[in-house]
Amino acid sequence: MADEKKLTPRGQDFSAWYNEVILRAELADYSPVRGCMVIRPWGYGIWELMQRALDDMFKATGHENAYFPLLIPLSFIEREKKHVEGFAPELAVVTEAGGKALEEPLVIRPTSETIIYAMYAKWVQSYRDLPVLMNQWANVMRWELRTRLFLRTSEFLWQEGHTAHATAEEAEQETLTILGIYRRFMEEWIGMPPITGLKSESEKFAGAVRSYACEALMQDNKALQAGTSHFLGQNFSKQFDLKFQSEAGREEYAWNTSWGVSTRMVGGLVMTHGDDRGVVVPPRLAPVQVVVVPILHGDEGAAAVREKAEQIAATLRDAGVRVRVDARDNLSPGAKFYEWERKGVPFRLEIGPRDLESGQVVLARRVVEDGAKRKEFLAEAEALADMPARLEGFQTFLKERALRRREEHSHRGVKDIGELKEVLDGGGGFVYTGWNGDPAVEQRVKDETRATIRVIPDPEFQSSEAPATCVGSDAPARMEVAWARAY
Repeated sequence: MADEKKLTPRGQDFSAWYNEVILRAELADYSPVRGCMVIRPWGYGIWELMQRALDDMFKATGHENAYFPLLIPLSFIEREKKHVEGFAPELAVVTEAGGKALEEPLVIRPTSETIIYAMYAKWVQSYRDLPVLMNQWANVMRWELRTRLFLRTSEFLWQEGHTAHATAEEAEQETLTILGIYRRFMEEWIGMPPITGLKSESEKFAGAVRSYACEALMQDNKALQAGTSHFLGQNFSKQFDLKFQSEAGREEYAWNTSWGVSTRMVGGLVMTHGDDRGVVVPPRLAPVQVVVVPILHGDEGAAAVREKAEQIAATLRDAGVRVRVDARDNLSPGAKFYEWERKGVPFRLEIGPRDLESGQVVLARRVVEDGAKRKEFLAEAEALADMPARLEGFQTFLKERALRRREEHSHRGVKDIGELKEVLDGGGGFVYTGWNGDPAVEQRVKDETRATIRVIPDPEFQSSEAPATCVGSDAPARMEVAWARAY
């Protein structure tokens, strides 16, 4: 049922707007289980399309899907001390089953490195067994104290890739290959162009040698860590005895990577493209790309209009368009328009008795592109023939608009903490500064500004002129870093 109450404007309270739009666009709802969410069909439809696209990308680069258990022996987690330090506060532990206390507690997976590398150790004996390139689509549990739908929940859905290689160089290349896949997916499918780069030591994944990340900028100018790819070195291999006989006949430990993205990306989509009318879904990820609404005036001509609406939908389906006819008779056309706009369907086609007579349709765009009209009358044949191109144009428009917004809120040449804080308080965004690599400086900036180093940017995101001095001292800068307040 359509809810015509206006959303809180983004500019008034972005957080309230986000919570409202998630619920009222029927993406998700709160669960009776604290900190968990129910993903409703519209939200899950978006996630399914994300899965399909990424799964194709993974398989195109030689990865296979598998599935590993939800429950992990606590002793596995404790073997990797850095790992347990990173996750112990968030662990959910099963101590009883079948009415009896378990001999060993079991952890509901917060991530699966430990159990996966224990299995790889059984399967790998020789360099001929490498590389192992596996991914799983699964749920995980991290007992979060503060939750927000899609962005941070105790249980969420994700994919986690785990690989084993014969050399450090192969593993490092795998890590960067996946980072590139994530970036391409976020740009080309979500229309959410991230910056990429290396995490600082304090921000990297527990147990990793190096962590790389995709960081996207939301409309409130906070950063969202949308995906990570980790070079794990031999840390987990040594803990789980994942060894192989090299081509030279030596026994060596394998080199590992892990990487993942989650349903957090649905939240990123909402915060990147949504407006004060609701969600805006990029066409490639829209469960319904075009909704056809027959405009009925009583019984007169209703059957013919309904039949034409179904014909239009069939033609669009044949062209590869995901389409739905909304012929519900318990809602007015206006209520239907409001509902589908709230859900973010890219295009709406309206057809009534007069349109049927004149061979035309009304085309309504969810977002008005530069120079375009929000509604226009088009010949039916033109509207249908041009729809695939219109969808691609809309996809491109959203990506380019998000990219412009990111660049407009990227601040370079900031020299000290005072100026950094002023920029963040004055609107925020990505702030690029010099850094001498000292963790004490990083912590000081965090304490004084509530910003963190999102990434040490990849070369293409670095400033044309390298910063000379560190943001928090008079010491020379060893590198450039991108700061932001983040989710």
